[in-house]
Amino acid sequence: MQTSKFSRRRGAIAVIALALAATALPQAASALQCGEGGAGFDAWLAEIKGVAAKQGISQGGIASALAGVSYDPTVIRLDRSQHSFKLSFEQFYARRVDGALLNRGRRLMQQHGATLAKVEQRFGVPPQILISIWGLETAYGAQSSGKYNIIRSLATLAHDCRRSAFFTPHLLDAIRIVDRRDMSPADMRGGWAGEIGQTQFLPTPYVKYAVDFDGDGRRDLVHSIPDLLASTANFLKGHGWQAGQGWEPGSANYRVLADWNKAEVYQRTISVMATKLKSG
Repeated sequence: MQTSKFSRRRGAIAVIALALAATALPQAASALQCGEGGAGFDAWLAEIKGVAAKQGISQGGIASALAGVSYDPTVIRLDRSQHSFKLSFEQFYARRVDGALLNRGRRLMQQHGATLAKVEQRFGVPPQILISIWGLETAYGAQSSGKYNIIRSLATLAHDCRRSAFFTPHLLDAIRIVDRRDMSPADMRGGWAGEIGQTQFLPTPYVKYAVDFDGDGRRDLVHSIPDLLASTANFLKGHGWQAGQGWEPGSANYRVLADWNKAEVYQRTISVMATKLKSG
């Protein structure tokens, strides 16, 4: 979660996802033998099933989540081909925010005003911040990537020695999401680095911060707008967001935005966009 690359289409999809908090690798998983290429992947996957079982994930959940999972060389190629692009704030903001994005955000603030008010009351995060993050991440869901099988991608990245220690906990939590029936294996589609839903959570923060805000018994960040807004707010609250305070550079809340995304230009873009939404 320390990278700073920007995708051509959405800016910092992988950065944002990788900027969400990672957990320490469990001791049992740390003994797994990572690999280079697809050799040994099936044997490694069998070991992962044992680790998942030791963490209390049911055999049914493990079998369902990992059924048919295979090594994906395309994901490794994408991981290896990341580049860092140094853009000024002005350049980045101009690429990401225009009148259409702002106007759509204002309409969504009105459309979901009741939900946003309840979210702010519970978590202390104002609508403008949540709408800005939602818009910047996926253009309010219009650019949610469903191209990649999330569990296959995470298994491939966890097996690969380059960042096995980072991705293995996310793979285990992706299996846990299926086991808890928050999402089915078929629904687990997203970005190549394992990003889930309209605000691009990785599995570990999904498990930690996702909220069932619409009361249907599932924490669904793909289809449920109440869930994705409340979960994003819960993440920010969990990282120290102070209710009723501003979000300008230098403020405590601005520093919380760094826990969402490590890129300074991204933090400033959230802040400025939210201010424009607040001003009407």
